[in-house]
Formats: sequence, C-alpha cells, structure tokens
Amino acid sequence: MRILVTGREGQVARALSELGAAKGHTVVTLARPILDLAGQPASIINAIQSERADVIVSAAAYTAVDRAESEPDLAFAVNERGPAAIARAARIMSAPLIHLSTDYVFDGNKEAAYVEEDVTNPKSIYGASKLAGENALLDEHHDSAILRTAWVYSPFGANFVKTMLRLAADHDQIQVVADQRGTPTSALDIADAILAVALNMLGSPEANMRGIFHMAGSGETNWAEFAQEIFASSAKMGGPSAAVRPITTAEYPTKARRPANSRLNSDRLARVHGVKLPAWRESLNPVMQRLTIAC
Repeated sequence: MRILVTGREGQVARALSELGAAKGHTVVTLARPILDLAGQPASIINAIQSERADVIVSAAAYTAVDRAESEPDLAFAVNERGPAAIARAARIMSAPLIHLSTDYVFDGNKEAAYVEEDVTNPKSIYGASKLAGENALLDEHHDSAILRTAWVYSPFGANFVKTMLRLAADHDQIQVVADQRGTPTSALDIADAILAVALNMLGSPEANMRGIFHMAGSGETNWAEFAQEIFASSAKMGGPSAAVRPITTAEYPTKARRPANSRLNSDRLARVHGVKLPAWRESLNPVMQRLTIAC
C-alpha cells in the first residue's frame, strides 16, 4: 500500500512513517514548501496528485489552539480550505481519504463520552476551523473517513508528555489542571489504527466504513492524573519526576477555551473497522521508554 500523508514533522505523520515502513508499506510525506495548506487549492491538488497514492491521510493541520484566536483567517485557511483541496484531489484520483479531526468540535459540556451523532458546538477558533474542515472534506469526497481523536502524545514533536518531562527537569512541583477529563491517545496507536482503516477502505466499498469515527485510547483521566502517571513511569525508568498540584481551569486561564469533557466513545470504530485502541496507561509505557532513553 502506498500512503500519502500530509505533513512531515507532526506526531501522527512521523508515527505513520515509522510504522508504515515496518509493516511493508510505502509512506510518502508532503509538507511545505511543496505542500502548503494555506496556499492556492490548485497547488495543493497538483502536489497531492503527483504522488499517485493508494490512500491519502490528511494529518497536517493548524494546531496552535491559543494562537488561532488571533489568527482565525490562517486557521481556517489550513484547517478548512486545505482539507477541501486535499479531498478534491483524492476524488480526482479515486483514492480513499482519511482525515484527522479533534474533540474540540464539541463544547465539552456533556456528562458522558461523546458519540459521533452528538451535536457539535465548538467554543474556540481552532475547534470551529476543524469542524469546518470536516464538513468541507465530506462535501468534496464521499470516500472519506474522519477520525476524531484527543490528547495526542508520542515520542515526537511537542506534546503534554514531553512538556511534563521538560518541566520536571527544573521543578520539584508542577501545577496541572484537574477539572478537564479525557483520554490520552498515543500517536503510535493512531498510526496503527489508520493503517487498519486504510486497508479496510481499500478492500471494501461499504458506505458504513466511511464517515465520522471517534478514535481515542480506552479509559479516562484528567490532566493532573495523567501527569502523575507520567512522573511515576519516568521515575521507575530513572527519568525526571515532580510532585503534581492539581488546579482548576480558572486558575490556568488560556486564550482559547478547552473542553471540560474530551472523552470520545470509540465503539463505532471498533464495531465497523474492528479497531480498538489500548488502555491509555498501557500505551504510555512504550512512549516513556523511548523518551527516557532519549534523555
């Protein structure tokens, strides 16, 4: 399988490059300057078409959640108009398209985990731009699967796990928000799931394999508990550790509003594609091992 992935340095793009090669697939990554999602649609379409992929994975995005509040035009250019052009290219190529989205399309007010049928109501520019991208993409190309995920971390790029380890190297105690709940999701697991979904879409024209799916690790926690687990794991491996002081969202104000509830029910993905991501604590260990070795 020849897979074209938008983005090169992002967590999922790097995980896909690594895992895809290990499983015998050819993974081609496209990033700036060849692929600029804020550029003209024609240039995006030409860049995608030039690679003649079997499957396209739309992983690149504008992800600076707080900065998006002051850069809405750029956020929508990358997260809405970019995916629309990618979808148009995929339709021209008759190639299945897998697109990554986010829990930020919801307002976070629901008590239970979100299912795909729940009403979207983003409360940030980032979330609104990602929701607009979902809609634009599905309008362009019906042979598409949107995978919403949350709290992504990995050995690559910038993420919560790496931030906690960096802070622990210089601080004995770290304040971490405890009133936002969700499920940490390893990009390594996401990459594995994407490969499975891609093979399913290539092997079956069934409409139920397309559309919107939630894809997050199993279980739930909050940011403070997640930090405690990170430090406990790091300490066992001889890495940096710190005490965690739980705080409220109000004590840590940000430009963009974060969902209080980021929990995603991934049952549909398991039922339709046979894909279920591991428990989040289980998935944390291999990432911690790699990060500890790197330190």
